[in-house]
Amino acid sequence: MTRPAFLDQALFDELAEKAAASPRGRQHHNFHEMDEPCHRMAVGLQPSTYIPPHRHLSADKAETLLVLRGRLGVLIFDEAGTLIDKRILQAGGDCLGVDLPAGVYHGLVVLEADSLMFECKAGPYRPVGDGELAHWAPREGEAGVAQYQAWMRAQFD
Repeated sequence: MTRPAFLDQALFDELAEKAAASPRGRQHHNFHEMDEPCHRMAVGLQPSTYIPPHRHLSADKAETLLVLRGRLGVLIFDEAGTLIDKRILQAGGDCLGVDLPAGVYHGLVVLEADSLMFECKAGPYRPVGDGELAHWAPREGEAGVAQYQAWMRAQFD
């Protein structure tokens, strides 16, 4: 029998520690197997992580993000990279999550250390493919990431 998995403070603390130790500034904890039709995960996030604007083109890849601890900024862009909406997502705040339809360009910025979100979307896992990473934003590891990430963060000052 499969055992239930609890989203408790011990898990949150562990993910925050692992995210702080990770060169990418984030750590996933999957509650699913990779071939399952519904992917559910907790993600520990630190302000250093870069989550570039991207979209999921497959019609079945809508995703829901809920902040369980801390504060994130979500940025919504049009096809050309113009910022069309932004919100602060905060655990216990006015807005604690977002449901993103497939095809919508979005990026995240971590506004508070040791933040944690719950993410749910259709499986199975597929890496971000052609046309899903924003052509107008640097990819992780490319020149210009620090400047673009600073611009993303400045949208919430």
